[in-house]
Amino acid sequence: MSTTSTTSENSTWTSVRTRVQKFGTALSNMIMPNIGAFIAWGLITALFIEVGWFPVPELGGFGENADGVAHVGLVGPMITYMLPIMIAHSGGAMVYGTRGAVVGVIATMGVIVGSDVPMFIGAMGMGPLGGWLIKKWDGLVHHRIRPGFEMLVNNFSAGILGGILAVFGFYIIGPLVTGFSDFAAEVVNTLVNNGLLPLTSVFIEPAKILFLNNAINHGILTPLGTAEVAEAGKSVLFLLEANPGPGLGILLGYWIAGTGVAKASAPGAIIIQFFGGIHEIYFPYVLMKPILVLAAIAGGMTGVFINVLFSTGLVGPAAPGSIFAVWAVAARGDILWITVSVLAAAAVSGALTVFLLRVTKDVDGDLASATSDMETMKGKKSSVAGVLTGTDAIAEHDEPIRRIVFACDAGMGSSAMGASLLRRKVHGAGYDDVEVTNKAISDLQDDWDLVVSHQDLTPRAAQKTGSAVHVSVDDFMNSPKYDEIVEMIRQQREGGGGGATGGAAAGAATATAVRTDTQAATQTDTTTETQTGPPVLTTDTIVMDGVANDSDAAIDEAGALLMHTGAIEEGYIDAMHQREASTSTAMGNGLAIPHGTNEAKGMVERTVMSVVKYPQGLDWNGKPVTWVVGIAGRGNEHLSLLAAIAGIFTDDDELARLNAATTPQEVLDIFEQAVV
Repeated sequence: MSTTSTTSENSTWTSVRTRVQKFGTALSNMIMPNIGAFIAWGLITALFIEVGWFPVPELGGFGENADGVAHVGLVGPMITYMLPIMIAHSGGAMVYGTRGAVVGVIATMGVIVGSDVPMFIGAMGMGPLGGWLIKKWDGLVHHRIRPGFEMLVNNFSAGILGGILAVFGFYIIGPLVTGFSDFAAEVVNTLVNNGLLPLTSVFIEPAKILFLNNAINHGILTPLGTAEVAEAGKSVLFLLEANPGPGLGILLGYWIAGTGVAKASAPGAIIIQFFGGIHEIYFPYVLMKPILVLAAIAGGMTGVFINVLFSTGLVGPAAPGSIFAVWAVAARGDILWITVSVLAAAAVSGALTVFLLRVTKDVDGDLASATSDMETMKGKKSSVAGVLTGTDAIAEHDEPIRRIVFACDAGMGSSAMGASLLRRKVHGAGYDDVEVTNKAISDLQDDWDLVVSHQDLTPRAAQKTGSAVHVSVDDFMNSPKYDEIVEMIRQQREGGGGGATGGAAAGAATATAVRTDTQAATQTDTTTETQTGPPVLTTDTIVMDGVANDSDAAIDEAGALLMHTGAIEEGYIDAMHQREASTSTAMGNGLAIPHGTNEAKGMVERTVMSVVKYPQGLDWNGKPVTWVVGIAGRGNEHLSLLAAIAGIFTDDDELARLNAATTPQEVLDIFEQAVV
């Protein structure tokens, strides 16, 4: 009962953390593309306001001209109009492209005019809201507009909806956001006036490591800090999260008192973190020994204390959190004490890291596992993780590679296609004795030599097959890991006596027999079931002009075609969304293959597939997608068709031929010819 309760609590925390991460990511996606504009505004403020480096009344917006008219300057209009409008544009475009951006900007003008504070928070709400509402409207009327009236309806609908939202923002949202901003500012002032601001590090430093910082930094600190700069010329709030000192100290501590890979990789990580501003490079070091979060908190509190003590601040957000970025936006006269705050934070966190490492030296950590955990929490691959683990190349493996499995959640879609591509490369290189197949992770046993999986699933696969070599991929179609695997096999064979004729010949012969029997059975099942049962794919389940605008809607559209066949239960579409939430099914080369979870196989009466083309393209979790292939697999009937699809999408000529197809029959013919 206790175990069940703990599992439930962990699941609840994971769900909450994931939601906060997604919220923070959404905020970050609105702020980060416009950081250059924030920096430009900050530099103009630092240089030209009345207390700036080079005061210029016409630019800084102070004083009067010869006629007694107050100077407007650049600082006020940029923070009042430019920055919120840019945020709203990014938020609307994030939801629904250009139309979403247009409506989001119109809506945001209402809250800008209806408030007396910089309306960043209002822009973060109204921009995406405007995009979402116009997207829903277009979805309702898309098939009801008479030909020739599309432009008229689209323009007027955007204008009318945007106008309504602008009025709504003026009277309702603007005053609400003003009240919230005033309350938040009062809280910050109370913390500062009572010397309690350093306590924010108790929350901010752990939040950074858990990738929850975007919600705090971009949702609260950046808007409040920017408003404070407009009044006081600088803000300490920009230094609460961006200070590189705590992370620098932890890495220095590992360099001094660490062991093994952690000690050896620390110097390189310092360069990336301190000078490059990529703070996530030190997160795995903390995850490896979670007690080190105390060092991060202590360092953060030290930095904040010194900045408050000497009333330092930045004139804009330091992004990324490099020491160079911090110096670039430091307020006039504050560079020295800001540098002292960074070094002091590093000294405190470093000293505490050395102490904790030596006290807990009997408790070893695994940097590779911690890095994998960090990427799992982040929700995508880290651009700098290879520096820590050396995973930019597949490690040498002494045991001969004879059995390879491509593993995924359900074992019916991405793994089948990945296995098909890898099998083609391995066997094409002359290693026909190597078995290459696919399975669901839940069906794995620890009897495989090498396991290939999506980078988000590798930790789960490793739990089931601890003795195997594990290779992570993020692009199923063009992953360089496939060639590295072939090269690994080649080096093993040449080093072991020349191909399959060396000392491993007997084992290779056995593996050949296993592979041949398995594939023969699979091929027989595929041929029989495909010929005697209903076809897996027909022209009725092929659509040449999909109407979805994002991956969720595309899954619904592909799933509806599967439902239309009567071969799946209604809950299967929900299972497709669950599968997508765990790992993206975007394969690369413009292809996505959404399918259900392993648990949803019981909802499939017979194997069916659907194909939807999106000529305008979709953004599928950061990857462009033109073709969506929905899969509901029960047996092995779909494997040969998936192999054919993989072949088409890795062949430039065949892919060009497919993209040129204009009818469902042409698409079906291309797929069927590829199977033959």
